[in-house]
Amino acid sequence: MTVPGERLMIDVSGTEALWLLEGSAQGRLVYVRREHALVRPATHVLEYGRLIVRTPVQAAAIPGRAVLTYHADEIRTSTGTGWTVTAHGPADIITNPDEAAHYRRTLPGWAHGPHDTLLRIHPQQVSGFRLARPVQGAGR
Repeated sequence: MTVPGERLMIDVSGTEALWLLEGSAQGRLVYVRREHALVRPATHVLEYGRLIVRTPVQAAAIPGRAVLTYHADEIRTSTGTGWTVTAHGPADIITNPDEAAHYRRTLPGWAHGPHDTLLRIHPQQVSGFRLARPVQGAGR
């Protein structure tokens, strides 16, 4: 059994959360379809303040200018340390053929065909936490 005081969740600034997100390549897209929240694996890149996401979701499942949530983390299970970041904002499906070809070359995908969608999320809310353990002997 784990004692609750053995782990800490430390808020990070939005800037640091974006920096953590920029340093990772995989996460999960969260969207709502038929009143149910669905989670799909995704790859991403952060460019010019926009989050470009490639995910195995049918484009028809994402209504125009949908508000989406993207989550990424890096958690070391042996120690329970790492970080977690969530970005939330309106998204567009990337339809420009040249832009789509570029991101299909640079972002690996899980599926091809109708279940391979490229999205551009405009993060309006970004939050994150560092997951840590207390420093031994601190405050004593």
